[in-house]
Amino acid sequence: MENLKIRTASLVAALQTLEEALSLPFSVIVRDASILRFEYSFEACWKALKEYLKEREGVVCGSPKSCLREAYQLRLLTEAETEEALKMVDARHLTAHTYVEAVAQSIFEKLPGYLRIMHLLAQAIRENAKL
Repeated sequence: MENLKIRTASLVAALQTLEEALSLPFSVIVRDASILRFEYSFEACWKALKEYLKEREGVVCGSPKSCLREAYQLRLLTEAETEEALKMVDARHLTAHTYVEAVAQSIFEKLPGYLRIMHLLAQAIRENAKL
């Protein structure tokens, strides 16, 4: 349970930094900082979910997409939320290409929705694990 608490606390802290970046007036620097914060928030999110699934549900998953599919099976996310979450995984993979202006802008525009999904997962983990 200690690992789950640590992972969840890291997730909450990471999401706060992403919220902070997204609240700033737009600039290319804010966009790029937001994308970086999305990268580590995403990592914290899927790793907290992975730990939750292992510790509380007895489910072992090895990738972000498999963990998100398990979250859907356990009704932590709706079907529509799961579809958006799976797109979020694809966006995370694209962040290596943010030197391409169109890719960076496309990812940035989707960050508020991805933040919402990560908040939903954090809330579900905290409530279900009673953290």
